[in-house]
Amino acid sequence: METQAAGTRDTSSLLRIYLNDHLAGATGGVELLRRSARSHRSSSIGTELARLAAEVAADRETLLRLMAQLGVPPQRAKVALGWMGEKAGRLKFNGRVASRSPLSDVLELEVMRLGVEGKASCWRTLRALAESDDRLDAGLLDGLLDRAKEQAAALEAMRTSVAADVLGGGRARN
Repeated sequence: METQAAGTRDTSSLLRIYLNDHLAGATGGVELLRRSARSHRSSSIGTELARLAAEVAADRETLLRLMAQLGVPPQRAKVALGWMGEKAGRLKFNGRVASRSPLSDVLELEVMRLGVEGKASCWRTLRALAESDDRLDAGLLDGLLDRAKEQAAALEAMRTSVAADVLGGGRARN
């Protein structure tokens, strides 16, 4: 009996760590999307990035609600690390010292896409848990997964276009 209680405690602790890691990633992701949308404010990509930033911010709020439903408190230190991680990510060796490199757009779109894929993995994990945990709404998680797929597709389309412009001189590469 003692082993089962310890196993439950370990599972609960692991879920707390897992969800807080995703919360930290979501925090950094929202910051990156918002900053990138501001950087491209005057272009069509800026409009799309602003829309995605709003959606990812809403997804982050949903994650917080799900964590509350599961009795998982947010860890402020991890959230702060996610926020600081986005700020530190701005310091990249991109061939320019005093100005933003066009390569930054390609790399940031790749990071945003990876973030959305990570978020989708979290939704899939929670969806699997919903099969045995009635605190989780399977329908909600299915909807979040569908939205993550749409977000990943939008980011991939932007990434492909920007990469072709930056790395291929405007020519699409196969």
